[in-house]
Amino acid sequence: MGSDLVPIGKVGKPHGLDGSFFVEEPSERPEAFARGAIVHVDGVPAEIVVSKRGAQGRPVIKLERTVARGATLAVPRADLPALGDDEYYAFQLVGLAVEEEGGRALGRVRDVLDYPANDVLELDSGVSLPLVEACVRQVDLAGGRIVVAAGFADPE
Repeated sequence: MGSDLVPIGKVGKPHGLDGSFFVEEPSERPEAFARGAIVHVDGVPAEIVVSKRGAQGRPVIKLERTVARGATLAVPRADLPALGDDEYYAFQLVGLAVEEEGGRALGRVRDVLDYPANDVLELDSGVSLPLVEACVRQVDLAGGRIVVAAGFADPE
């Protein structure tokens, strides 16, 4: 997938007999799955021709062409809405170096996990950190790092 494309979900199990399917791991932006929106499936654009809500409010969509289950749905990075000063997309945090105030390196962000209470930064060192104000002191996208408060990643 080109670096200018950002994943917004995956093609899930079929819904009905018309070619519609559930979107797995959907973006939290419902407008991403609106009828008429263009999504890229394995890098090839496709228009959403049916959009509705399925069980547990998960998006159910149908594209103008058949796509393989498990394929990644993505949108161009340039199409993402602008965020506020202290807001970030999860994909922007993956790969950033994480260090404590004082400079102790903790690892790099491997994934951002979506938990009910708050998101969690999962580091390549095995450390998991809550993505909350008390823990995360600074996100420096330009500098490629996240600074966290001491005490959240105490050594075992």
